Amino acid sequence: MEIIKKYFPDLTGKQEMQLAALQDLYFDWNQKINLISRKDIGNLYEKHVLHSLGIAQIIRFTDGTSIMDAGTGGGFPGIPLAIMFPKIQFLLLDSIGKKVKAAEDIARQTGLDNVECRQARVEEEKRTFDFVVSRAVMPFNELVRVARKNISRRQQNALPNGFICLKGGDLNEETKPFKNLAIEYTLSDYFEEEFFKTKKVIYLPY
Repeated sequence: MEIIKKYFPDLTGKQEMQLAALQDLYFDWNQKINLISRKDIGNLYEKHVLHSLGIAQIIRFTDGTSIMDAGTGGGFPGIPLAIMFPKIQFLLLDSIGKKVKAAEDIARQTGLDNVECRQARVEEEKRTFDFVVSRAVMPFNELVRVARKNISRRQQNALPNGFICLKGGDLNEETKPFKNLAIEYTLSDYFEEEFFKTKKVIYLPY
């Protein structure tokens, strides 16, 4: 938890409690299904929670914004973002039922009333949202192809609606179709830990 407070010192008491609750919840669920690599569970806050909150360094969402987390797995980046932005509505979407069940339980036990979880493929979700977020769920160009139908035309944020994705490594091939439209943010500009040296956020207005 200290690593989160280091970068987000203005958390409310409720947000601190919700974030602190994630340790035991993810540990318990990880005993049942493989949400997080076993060797990584001890690095939950740095490699998963703080990584998810890299998106919060790029944009502070306007109240009432709606977001779809495509391929959420066990709830990343959606659950940490839902804690950080309690007045934003999140849909956590994944095709694997047991992961959706885990994310739903973690969201419920954390007291998140701004989270909906659904088992479905991105292609099956027809609603529109201000932003689609994801964490390395599929190649960026593939995500844009299947989820561009889900981007709303109604604008209410400082950044135009679009895709905000956590990725790593060389992304030239994935972003090539979007020429100069995709903006790449390096997370090491925001977080000093070694883990973030190769981590990026890709934003594509749509």
